[in-house]
Amino acid sequence: MDIKNKKILVIGGAGLIGSHTVDELLKEDVAEIRVFDNLTRGSRENLGDAFTDPRVNMFQLGGELMQRDILHEAMKDIDGVFHFAALWLLHCHDYPRSAFEVNIGGTFNVLEACANNNVKRMIFSSSASVYGDAISEPMKENHPFNNTNFYGATKVAGEQMCRSLYHRFKDTNQAFEYVGLRYMNVYGPRQDYLGTYVAVIMKILDRLDQGLPPLVYGDGSQSYDFIFVKDCARANVCAMKAETTDEFYNVGSGIKTSILELTHLILEITGSNQQVQFEPSGQTFVKNRVGCPHKSEQEIGFKYNTDLKRGLEELINWRNNHKSEVIHRRNAVE
Repeated sequence: MDIKNKKILVIGGAGLIGSHTVDELLKEDVAEIRVFDNLTRGSRENLGDAFTDPRVNMFQLGGELMQRDILHEAMKDIDGVFHFAALWLLHCHDYPRSAFEVNIGGTFNVLEACANNNVKRMIFSSSASVYGDAISEPMKENHPFNNTNFYGATKVAGEQMCRSLYHRFKDTNQAFEYVGLRYMNVYGPRQDYLGTYVAVIMKILDRLDQGLPPLVYGDGSQSYDFIFVKDCARANVCAMKAETTDEFYNVGSGIKTSILELTHLILEITGSNQQVQFEPSGQTFVKNRVGCPHKSEQEIGFKYNTDLKRGLEELINWRNNHKSEVIHRRNAVE
């Protein structure tokens, strides 16, 4: 979709991925960026710089997915929608009923509102969690759904609702296009401590700040595909501008990094002489996951450009310049 002079609604736009997507959209010639967020996990601070641009506004009537009339109002005159809002993995694990209502029911509400408001295109924030542990590597988009946790189940359901309602309304006056993005392990400035896999970065840095050795659980061989949040934001905008529809794409680097390798890289960047302290394995939902980036490169024109070292350096710099925010985010999980 050509987004020039278009009005864009960013649901969950005050969160990690959402706020960086707002920043990325500001590089484009869009007419309006409307943020819809209940600020449960997101924050106005994440949008501090964005609010200086008159094209950005926070929808004032609310940000709850379950309030269908308010969601409908937020979508009036909107051309494109990004849907990032969801309960996170551990929240879904502990409160599956709420996860069902928000992640599944809320996504249905978003899709219904898109159809009822003549929205042209919607980008759905899915997750690599749909894959579970890798059966084959790197995981292509046709990799089997090997998920075993409820968060992943809600994302599988979200993808299927996108597909089925797209076909339900296709060739009618309620038709809309969509693309689903399966993010790998997103990290970077503005991240909090709630991400199941990337929160380890913040916890390692906390330990080093306290003069303590970083903790690695098990042997550290658990391996993931880390993608810098600004690259992720760029992928979102690429997906909105693309011509494809009814498709799903991996958003990652295609590079597998173990937790032990990640820890040693952080020690190198910070210049710390601490030694890794190994602890017994704790709860781990997925131990091995790396995505194939080729389809997203070929069809929506996205390729990551921030390697892990440079991304970690930027995250560390953000932490050093936003210490009060980091403390607030840490306290939110203690």
